[in-house]
Parts: sequence; structure tokens; C-alpha cells
Amino acid sequence: MILCAASNIIHLHDKKHRSFLRSILAGKLSLPKHFPVTISSKLPNVGTTIFTVMSGLATEYGAVNLGQGFPDFPMDAALTKLVNKAMQDNYNQYAPMPGWMPLREAIAEKVSFLYGTSINPDTEITITPGGTYAIYSAFTAILQAGDEVIVFEPAYDSYIPNIEVNGAKAVTIPLVYPDYHINWEAVRAAINPKTRAIIINSPHNPTGAVISEKDIEALREITEGTDIFIISDEVYEHLIFDQIPHQSILRYPDLLQRSFVCFSFGKVYNCTGWKLGYCIAPAPLTKEFRKIHQFNCFSCFTPTQVALAEFLKNREAYLGLPAFMQQKRDYFSRLMASTRFELLSSHGSYFICARYHKISEEADRDFAIRLTKEAGVATIPVSAFYRDGKDDHVLRFCFSKKEETLEKAVEKLAAC
Repeated sequence: MILCAASNIIHLHDKKHRSFLRSILAGKLSLPKHFPVTISSKLPNVGTTIFTVMSGLATEYGAVNLGQGFPDFPMDAALTKLVNKAMQDNYNQYAPMPGWMPLREAIAEKVSFLYGTSINPDTEITITPGGTYAIYSAFTAILQAGDEVIVFEPAYDSYIPNIEVNGAKAVTIPLVYPDYHINWEAVRAAINPKTRAIIINSPHNPTGAVISEKDIEALREITEGTDIFIISDEVYEHLIFDQIPHQSILRYPDLLQRSFVCFSFGKVYNCTGWKLGYCIAPAPLTKEFRKIHQFNCFSCFTPTQVALAEFLKNREAYLGLPAFMQQKRDYFSRLMASTRFELLSSHGSYFICARYHKISEEADRDFAIRLTKEAGVATIPVSAFYRDGKDDHVLRFCFSKKEETLEKAVEKLAAC
């Protein structure tokens, strides 16, 4: 039917093409096996992500998946009820392009409460389909071909492709192993007239490191008097432990004026599949951000926005998150004491990293694959978060799981 329709179209325009198509239909000619159309890839060095690889192996071998960062326990039932209510109340059509205004107002109220900063919900907050999307849109709004962006490694895997697809260059600076702190002297040495932005991430994925007040002072000193933007990935904003205050860029007006600050409801409320987040930036920056957003996504899922606008009024729902997730980190750490893995420090996020030098000298990717196949536990090799594959023989574990899941995993790991 498609070919017949095509024949009718060609009939109107080109008799030679009509004859060619009829020959194909009669079996006298065959279509070429390879069409002479190719794509010059904007991301020639990008393949399947390690998360897809390890999750696929976990499924294939029936392994406990402590690799990809998602909870396996239910989210707050009150929030799911609010989503259902929003759908029943017929909030099922497009939300405004910047996001549901009551939700943006609730976010502004939360920012004022937590950080003492006044944010205009109309001109400085945009609701997005997840934090990763917000980061991409921020990069796309500011980058031109030839620009440079400073990226700290190990880095969340979307950062460098986001930069390169916009024709810019990622300048990578390794965090200092094993506590993964920032070497600010290396940052100063990397700054040049092409430096367009610095991206920071705290609490940090994959290591669980967090930024301190000293880091903020260094960032302030380096960017003062420059045209350098800051993109601050704060998707684990409330998953920070040990009574450490979160050093959000929203606390610092001088830094905020040059920043896009990106958040995720999925990480905060343990509903990663919702893919809902937001970006806060000064009005002139938000204006450019929304130019990208309106022609890419335009609008996000309305019922969840309506539900979250109401749910955010319950401050305890987010204020209690640090203790809730710290309990999981501590429980996993106690269990892991029975293994030969050596845990590194983690002060936030879903993750904690571990050395395995007492078990194997294999490359971390090889060891992670073998661990999945033979021990039945999937992890993520930290070398996957480095562009050049730097390998400190460290694996990343996700502890945002039910206790029985963690127990089952560690029972298997203890046999290694």
C-alpha cells in the first residue's frame, strides 16, 4: 500500500520515476541494499552507555542490580494519590511552557525557606522533563562553537556529550582520589579566554562527594570579573548526610547571577521514572533557556506538576530525606564490612564507591562484568565516568534499595 501510494504521488510529478517504481512492483528490479545516505555523527565517540550495558547484564544473569541509580521501594503514597486526584480533576491538558505556576510558586517558597533567596517564579523558574534535560538546555543556551567548558571527572555521563553536540570542547580536570575533592589550582590553570562555563555537581554522582564553603570561595574568586557561566547540578539536593549543609548556588547571589541551577523531583521523591525537574536562573538567562525549551519539549506532564505543587507544602517530606537515605548508606556500609571491598567516603547521593584491590587486579570494567555474571551483583565501574577511562579500580554501588535487596547483594559479595 505504501508503494502504491508512492506511485500515485510520483505519477503526478515524474513519468520516469513512475516507470521505475512499477518495475520494482513487477519484480524486475530490486531496491538497493544500502541507500547512499549517511549521517556525519555529532557524537562519533559515543556508544551504548555503561548503565544500559550493566542493567542488561543484570537482567540476563538475574543479578541484584546495585548499578543504575533508582530505588526499588515504593514512593510516598500521598504523592501518588495527589497525581491520581489531579488526573481525576481533569488536569490532563498542556501546562504552560515554563511550568504550572502554582508549582513554580511552591518552588520559590521552598528556596526562600531553605536558602533565604528570593526567586521570581514567573521569570526565573522553568519546569523540565528531568534534571538531565535541564543541564542540556542550559549548555545549549550558552555554548557556541569553539567554547570550552570545565568538567570535573569522574563526571555524570551526559555532560561531555552535551558540550560536544553544541560544538564546544570539554576541558576535563580529575577530582583528587580517593576523596574526590576539587583541585582549584588546576582549575585556575585551565581558565582561558575560551572558557565559557564550569559545571559543578554536589552531592556528586558517582562518588557521593560534596562541595564545601571553601570550594564556594574558590569558585567565587575564579569567576569574579569574568563572563564564565556556572551550571550547578543539584539533583541530589536533599540527599546529603552527616549534618553537612548543602552548599547550593542558590545561597550565593553573586554566583547565582551567572548560574543555571538544575534539580530533579525524581531523585528527591524516589520516582526517577517521572523525569520531572526544574532549572532556576536569573531572568535574562532563563529567557535564553526557554528559547531552547519551547522548541524541544515545550511542556511537561501536567498531573505530576499539579500534585507536586500541593505536596511541596509538606516540608517534612523533603526535610526528612537526608536521614532516610543516610540510614540506607549506613546499613549498607555495616553489611559491607563482612566483605573484602573497601568503601570510600560518601556524604550524599544514592551512591558509595568501593575499592576491590584485596579481591582482584582486573580492570574495573572487566571485574564489574565478571561480578555480575559470577557473583550475581551488578555495579558500575567508575572508569566509565572518565573520558579517557582512568581506572582506579573502583566500583560504584547504589544503596537506594530495600534492606532485603542490600542484604541479598552483600551475601553474594561476601563470597568474593
